[in-house]
Amino acid sequence: MKIVNNYPIKEKGLLISKAPEVIKKIGNEAVREAVFSVLGGENVRNSTEFITRRRLALSNGALLAMFLRNCNQDKNFLKDVSEKSVEELRKTKKKDEKWILEWLLGLTDKAVQNILRDNPKELDNYRQKLDETLLDAVIDFEESYGTLDGNIKFEGNTTPMSWLLIMKVFLAIGAQTLTIRGSEKSTYGKMFERLVLGSLLEIFGFTLIDPKNPPNKLEKVFWLSTTEKRESDATLIVKPGQGIRFDIGFIGRGNPEISLDKVTRFEREMVLGRQTHYMGTYIVVDRIGENSKIEELAKGVGGEIIQMSLAYWPRTIAELLKRDVGFSHPILKMKDIDMAKFLQKALDEVDVVKYVMHE
Repeated sequence: MKIVNNYPIKEKGLLISKAPEVIKKIGNEAVREAVFSVLGGENVRNSTEFITRRRLALSNGALLAMFLRNCNQDKNFLKDVSEKSVEELRKTKKKDEKWILEWLLGLTDKAVQNILRDNPKELDNYRQKLDETLLDAVIDFEESYGTLDGNIKFEGNTTPMSWLLIMKVFLAIGAQTLTIRGSEKSTYGKMFERLVLGSLLEIFGFTLIDPKNPPNKLEKVFWLSTTEKRESDATLIVKPGQGIRFDIGFIGRGNPEISLDKVTRFEREMVLGRQTHYMGTYIVVDRIGENSKIEELAKGVGGEIIQMSLAYWPRTIAELLKRDVGFSHPILKMKDIDMAKFLQKALDEVDVVKYVMHE
C-alpha cells in the first residue's frame, strides 16, 4: 500500500481545494465570525488566521494519523519512510500526494526548486543526508535526555513512542505548515473581498443578481465581479439611473498608488439593458498613511475612500450612500454597541459561502 493512502480522506480534501471549498468544509460559522471582525475594523489577516489555524490543526492531525497507520502496517516504516517517499514521489502526478510526500522529506514545492534545483537525481542524496541528520539528532537526544517511552493508541492499535517517530512527524508538520500558509496567503485575500462586500450589501437590504440576466426593475440590486479585467469588485444599483461601483482591497498604507489606480479605473456611466446609470466610486482599503494625499486625489476624480481599519466603517458607507444617492439605513442612527449587535444578528441570516462559490 502507498504511504499516502493512509492519509485520512476527509482531511485530504482540504489540501488542494480552492478557497471556497476549504471555507465550505470549515463551516459558515467560522466564516461569519471572520466577516464580522472585518466589519468591526479588524485586520482581515487577524480574522482569517483562525481559519488557517483550524485547517492546520486538522492537517496536523491527519499527518499523525497517517504515520500511525503506516507504523501499524509496517514495522520498518520509520526506518524506510524517506526512501519510500522518494520512490512514490517519482511516480505520482497528483498534487495532493506530491505535497504529502514532500512533507515527509521536510520539503515544500519551493524547497524542491531552491534546494534540489528541480533535479530529481538530487533527491537520493538529499534523502540520505536527511536520514543521517535525523539519526544524529535522535542519538544526541537519547544521550542527553534518555529514551522516549510510552505508547500511542489509535484505531485499536498501539504504536511505541520514540524520538525518531516524534522528529519525523514534526519534520513533516513543519513543511506542511509552510505549504498551507503559502497557499492561503494568495487565496484568502480575494475571497474575503467578495465575502465582506457581498455580506455588507445584503445586510443593507440589497439583492444579489446575475447582471447577464437582470430583473426588469433595477432597484436595490447588486452583483459581484467576474474575471473581467476592469470590472469593479461590486456594482450596486440603488435606483434606476443611480449606482455605485465598489472596489475593495486588503492593502495597507504602503500602497497608496494602488488605491488611486482603483479610483481612476472606472467610467462614470454604465449602460445596463436600456438604462444609463450614473455611477459613483467607493474604494474600500485597509488603511492609508497619516500624510497621504490619496483621499484628496480620489475626490478630485469623483471617488471616495473608506478605511476598514476604522471601527465600524460600514456606517461610513451608509453615510456616503445617504449623501450620494439618497439611500437611508437604520445603521446611521445606531450607537457602536448597537450596530455591533445588529451586524452580528444580520450576518446570521446571510449565506456567506454563496459569495465565493462561483468565483
